[in-house]
Amino acid sequence: MTPKPHRFNIDGQLAILRRYARSLTRNPDEADDLVHDALVKVYERQASFKTGGNLRSWLLSIVHNTHIDRLRDRGSVERRHMAVREAEVAEQWRPFSQDQAVRVKQIREAFFDLPDEQREALHLVAIEELSYQEAAVALGIPIGTLMSRISRARTRLRSLEDGETRRISRDLKLIGGSGNDQ
Repeated sequence: MTPKPHRFNIDGQLAILRRYARSLTRNPDEADDLVHDALVKVYERQASFKTGGNLRSWLLSIVHNTHIDRLRDRGSVERRHMAVREAEVAEQWRPFSQDQAVRVKQIREAFFDLPDEQREALHLVAIEELSYQEAAVALGIPIGTLMSRISRARTRLRSLEDGETRRISRDLKLIGGSGNDQ
């Protein structure tokens, strides 16, 4: 007798859930706790999943809502200050040169400095590669709101990049002669 197939298989989605949880919490241990809490809800609510529905969006929605619930329980301001100090998210797949490592750190910090709603929206679309519609469903917001948040996040990241470039240029000093040295 062959085993009865599961209604859905979440094993293939665990990496996505962990990445998204790390983006939300900015702390690997807290992210694991978030995924665990969300998976408990998934199993409790698996009967509500519609056959043929988008499993990934449904799971990400549960992770997102679980995160919101946890923030409400703890107080978001206190948690945010603590999480910023502990932020370490990106795993390195290959060793970076020193310049690359510094750049990755700057990008990571700029990403985590985004307001929560912008960071969440950008993460789902840019990192998890959800469509705008899927991300809007996962976040429980209208698609226009999602698009606005992503646009503001990208604009903010670009302005941070422009500001960093101008600051570096201003701090550089010309070394060498003026052309008149003999």
